[in-house]
Order: sequence, then structure tokens, then C-alpha cells
Amino acid sequence: MMDLEKRKFGPLKVIPGKNQGRYPYCHSIYIEEAGVLIDPGSDRERLQETKRDNGFQMTWLSHWHEDHLMHLDLLEDMPLWMSEQDAPPLSDIEIFLDWYGVKNEKDRAFWRNELKEKFHYRPRIPERFLRDGEKIDLGNVSVEVIRTPGHSPGHLAFFFREPQVLFLGDYDLTPFGPWYGDRYSSIEQPIDSIMRLKKSRAMVWLTCHETGVIEGDLRTFFDDSLGVIQSREDKLLELLKHPRTMEEIVDAWILYGRKREPKELYAFSEQAHMQKHLEKLLKQDVIAFDGGRYHRIE
Repeated sequence: MMDLEKRKFGPLKVIPGKNQGRYPYCHSIYIEEAGVLIDPGSDRERLQETKRDNGFQMTWLSHWHEDHLMHLDLLEDMPLWMSEQDAPPLSDIEIFLDWYGVKNEKDRAFWRNELKEKFHYRPRIPERFLRDGEKIDLGNVSVEVIRTPGHSPGHLAFFFREPQVLFLGDYDLTPFGPWYGDRYSSIEQPIDSIMRLKKSRAMVWLTCHETGVIEGDLRTFFDDSLGVIQSREDKLLELLKHPRTMEEIVDAWILYGRKREPKELYAFSEQAHMQKHLEKLLKQDVIAFDGGRYHRIE
């Protein structure tokens, strides 16, 4: 992996997340002079150091997920800007859990503790909402806000016009493929958002996880990312040649390829994604649900 700390694009610097930006961390973007920090989920010590030496003026969030606000508590004294659609979960931890669709109390207790202890969750109300198509002059760079729902209802990408850099947020173009397990997302939304991002005139693409910086022609990356969605659906349809309960579908680990721990995290995510595919296939009359089991319609 390239040394992200040495990469700079005009006033934009990448603050690398721990473990190469893999969950539960993400890469942060710092806009020098303007003092804007985007997605403070990278490295707590590095963020504290940058705050002390350079100072932050405000925080932006690309979306509401926990790995992107892990160190937001370090910036409680500064304005927070994000999309209006993604703001509710930040206001109350119970709403946060509701938005993930966590229902039984055992799982809710696990996630309350995780959010408070690992992700430093503190209720926040944004001072300002960022809106699709809005152009913001930060003095040393101008930014266009691009709403890209699917990963979350109000997920945002940011196009920095002068250096022609597009921050993709969690459309990270990794081999894993798109994440669309949000309770208020659908499969169709990330497909539409990826097609919109694909048309960008950017020369450099920044992502929140793993590689972090991609340069050049991204058509193959985007096509491969969309192909993962179809691959998951094909595997699910093959599984549903025989009737399966939701538990059996989750135990097939189509999303992750193998069983992972902690189960409260990965089994939840597996089910959330398979549920999206099942809803789509039911709507298309490709599968049916009878007696507590899903099966293909031959």
C-alpha cells in the first residue's frame, strides 16, 4: 500500500486510518487552511496531533455510520455539517440502533456498549445541512456536494473542483463490493449512485477504506463494483433452488464468504444485505416466501 501520508492534492491531505483504513477505521480527509476535517474515523492520536498543531474549524460527515464518526467526540466544540437525511441517528443512540434495524435487546445491548466504548458515541445535532448540488467556497478550494444514496439514505460525495479530486466516501471500489445493508437503502440506489459517480470529470479519486487513493480511468473499478451486486444475487438464487429459512441463508455467508466474528456484527450485516436481495426478487416474482422459507419460482 502506498504511503497515504505523503499524498497531497492541492490543500487536501489524507489522514490514514489504522489497519489500512479497514473497518472499524476509515481514512479522513483534511482541508488545510480551511480547517475542514471529513470523516474523523482514522487515527485518534493523529487527529489529536493535527488539532493541536494545525487546528480544525469544522467537521463534515459523508454519512452516519459508526466507523466515520469514531473520533467525532474530539471535535465537540466545532460545527458539524452533513446531509439532513443522515442526521437522525446522531441525535440519539436508540435511533441509531433503530436505523440499523437492531431489534432484539441482546443485540441492542451489545451495540450500545460498542458505540459508546469503541466508537465514542455522543449525541450530536448538526449545525448545518449539506445539500445536493451545493457549491461551497472554502477560500483555497471550492467543493461541490453530490448526494449518493444507497450506502446510506443521505450519503455524500465531494468534488474538489480545482485539483479535480472526487472523495467517494464509502463507495470505496474494493473487491468486496458495495455495502447497502442500511435499513433505509435499496439495491437500486447504490447502482444509480455509482453510475452518477462514474460520469465525474475527476482525475483523482479518494476513498474511505483500504487503497485510499486511485488515479486514472476508473471505469473497470466501477463496473467490477456493480458486478459484485449481480454475483451476490446469482449465488442467492442458486441457494434458493431449495427452500431456505432466513437463518439458513445467513449461514451460507454469501456476502462475506465465510463465518466471521463477532457474530452480532457480521451476521447482522449478512442478513441486512440478503434481505435487500430477497425484497428485490420477491417484487420481481422470481422467488416466493411460503411457510417461513424462501424459494425460487421455476
